[in-house]
Amino acid sequence: MKQYQYVCFDLDGTIVQSEFGIIKSARIALKKMGYDADKESDREMFKFIGPPLYNSFHDFYGMSEEEALEAVGHYRAYYGEKGLYDAPVYEGMEAVLKELHAQGKQLFVVTSKPGNMAEKIISHFGLDRYFTAIIGPDASERSPKKQELLERAITEHGIKDRQQVIMIGDRLYDIEGAKGAGVDSIGVLYGYGSLTELTEAGATYIAKTPQDLLPLL
Repeated sequence: MKQYQYVCFDLDGTIVQSEFGIIKSARIALKKMGYDADKESDREMFKFIGPPLYNSFHDFYGMSEEEALEAVGHYRAYYGEKGLYDAPVYEGMEAVLKELHAQGKQLFVVTSKPGNMAEKIISHFGLDRYFTAIIGPDASERSPKKQELLERAITEHGIKDRQQVIMIGDRLYDIEGAKGAGVDSIGVLYGYGSLTELTEAGATYIAKTPQDLLPLL
């Protein structure tokens, strides 16, 4: 088993159970854009968790560039005020972060959510003490890829040995981003992806629960 010194965590579906605020914000945005947002189940709305927000409106609903950007604005207006904190930390996650931090590992949040929003969530739940940095796109970045965000974390923090870096996430975007950046990955099954999705994307390891992360790290 490798020794990983730099541990990168996705946020939604990995650290926090973010479906509640995300789904409500997405429904509000869709209604404002004239879509019947109530015809889809909460499970179907999970598609908003993981990919960049612009892509979700553009790809899943066929919105034009202008419409998708408008929908993103409606989403963020509600999410930034109320939906942001409707995302409880997964049971056992803080204990995992505390243990890894005590071991001297450097922990990062690497998320497609705008960095300022991610910082607010992490701080709100008192988890900021465990992280070296929170890496997320600027609000103006339309479709940030996880690989680009990982590269940003590696470059900005002077990490030389990618063999010591690992990415943890619940969706194929996290796993594919890790592969693109040349680092190992752990796909977690307690989030919003599936075993098939994560294994087909090429996850190095699979973890069923937050507690299962510690032996792998």
